[in-house]
Amino acid sequence: MTSENKASDNRAGETKAGENKTGGWTIGFDGDDTLWHNESIFSMTQDKFRAMLGEDLAADGDRRLLDTERGNLGLFGYGIKGFILSMIETAIEVTDGRIEARDIQAMIEAGKAMLRHPVELLDGVAETVEYLSHSHRLVLVTKGDLFDQESKIARSGLAEMFDAIEIVSEKDPATYRRVLTRHGIAPERFLMVGNSVRSDILPVLEIGGRAVHVPYHITWAHEHVEPPEQGYERIDAMAELTGIVHGLGH
Repeated sequence: MTSENKASDNRAGETKAGENKTGGWTIGFDGDDTLWHNESIFSMTQDKFRAMLGEDLAADGDRRLLDTERGNLGLFGYGIKGFILSMIETAIEVTDGRIEARDIQAMIEAGKAMLRHPVELLDGVAETVEYLSHSHRLVLVTKGDLFDQESKIARSGLAEMFDAIEIVSEKDPATYRRVLTRHGIAPERFLMVGNSVRSDILPVLEIGGRAVHVPYHITWAHEHVEPPEQGYERIDAMAELTGIVHGLGH
């Protein structure tokens, strides 16, 4: 399990990610909302935030929270901790500093509950990842807080199925190029699977890879972009992925 700053493969004895696999292609997987539920947990916490602010401030609170999160990404990065800090900052702003200490404590406790929330895999994920792991190199490329992502990966039960695991702070073309170079993967033989067009589809297409979009029923507003008209596949369930992979050939 690695961050971008230290590279090592997940399976012993391999210097390149899954170089002994016969499938020819390397399959990359996103984590949050692709393999396991994530945004729904944020949504439930934001519902509590709205209720705490009250009806008069809720709409303005939503708008300001998104702006605050975006403004804080360069400092806190992605993940629960930055989300909670941004909620506290937003609550102070929209209440003109009148937010009570007990409400701030409630937001902190909500963040702790999010971090402790069980990892729940999406339908068909375990079976699909396990099946593909026998024939193809699999690389998990997940974005977010290092400690939280490591915890979720460990609790997911999927870690041993991946030939390499990369936890990154951003998903852009430069990041994908570094990851692929690190593991000796040619972009034209790389297929990325994820729920975010912004993070999992567009940057991979830009570097010459291929991509499969698996939409999640909730998408964080920051991740909203218009999908490309062509150049990628879209599936509605993870179980459909094996058919696409088989169609890639060797």
